[in-house]
This record gives sequence, C-alpha cells and structure tokens, in this order.
Amino acid sequence: MTNLSTQVAKFHSPMDKALFKALSLILGFYHLISIMWNPESYADSIGGFNTIVSPLIIWAMCSSMIFGVGFKPRFWVWQLLFSPYISLPILLIFTGIRLLA
Repeated sequence: MTNLSTQVAKFHSPMDKALFKALSLILGFYHLISIMWNPESYADSIGGFNTIVSPLIIWAMCSSMIFGVGFKPRFWVWQLLFSPYISLPILLIFTGIRLLA
C-alpha cells in the first residue's frame, strides 16, 4: 500500500468495529428492503426521488454493504469513495426522515 493509502486506512480505523459494521448492514438492508418492497411509499416518505436523492441513496446503500461485510479497498480513492464516515450519516438521515414521516 502507498503512503496515502496507509493514512486513509488509519483514518478509517476508529470505524473498523463490529458495531459500526452491523449498524451499516442493518441500515443498508432496511433501505434496500423499503425501496424494493414499496418504492412509491418510500419516495413519498422521504420527499420523492430526484436527481440528487436517488444516486445518493443508491451510493450510500452500496457503500454501507461494502463496509458492513468487511471489504477493505486497497487504493486510497476507493477507500474514500466507500467511506463509512460519509455513508452512515446519509443513511441515518434518510432513516430519520423515513421514520418521522
């Protein structure tokens, strides 16, 4: 691994805990099942799908699954792209919106 990859891996090491991985998988599966079961109801509860929300929720679900199963990309770009520091807050926000709606 390059020096930058090592630094990004150290940055992610506090999140490399079983609790965070389980939370990531649970949130990812919750949103996946909600979208697949009844997409119209899901869209209504979060305010609708648009060009920002749709790719964001798809990316956050994919990123949460990658992190949740324990896959660790080697290259720093992929480590940052699939960072749990970004995907978990997005899924938590959508979970809050969905549950409060």
